Amino acid sequence: MARVRNGAVTKARHKKVLKEAKGYFGSKHRLYKTAKEQLMHSGQYAFRDRKQKKRDFRKLWITRINAACRQNEISYSRFIEGLTKAGVEVNRKMLSEIAINDPKAFAELVKTAKDGKAGKITRATEVAGKEVTIGAAKKATKKEEVKEEKVEKAEKPAKKTTTTKKATTTKTTAAKKTTTTKTTTKKTTKKEDK
Repeated sequence: MARVRNGAVTKARHKKVLKEAKGYFGSKHRLYKTAKEQLMHSGQYAFRDRKQKKRDFRKLWITRINAACRQNEISYSRFIEGLTKAGVEVNRKMLSEIAINDPKAFAELVKTAKDGKAGKITRATEVAGKEVTIGAAKKATKKEEVKEEKVEKAEKPAKKTTTTKKATTTKTTAAKKTTTTKTTTKKTTKKEDK
């Protein structure tokens, strides 16, 4: 039997790893063993930091909002508390963008938060600013939507009902006998108003 030489496969594998390690410092992009180790670590760091990035950005947004709040003589925690009580649902990313790009609109939000914290504005009322419209109405829940659908169905004109008989067979495994049962199902058809 002929001797199997796998030099080409090994060389290809090494080239693939070294290509992925391009740009790494020192021997980490030159030598196969160290490059392979670094690639494994890099993969672990990338996996970890995909989660960490979300936390880092949230920290950044909070820092920016806090800085803008301090300029408007309120702390970050009081600002968020006031917005929550007022029923304003704006995420921190957008709040930080407003704080950077439109200080006047952010000042309006601070005023809304102060009023919400003082109890002047509640979730049921709506506040309209110059540029920012804040809808504080309560969102309908699924249960309320289902109730509304039932009410709508009850208000519709009379429906015509027809019944059909259907024969089904069921097997019992213990006695291995077949029995037939009759079931009735109701089908509803809507009358169209013309």
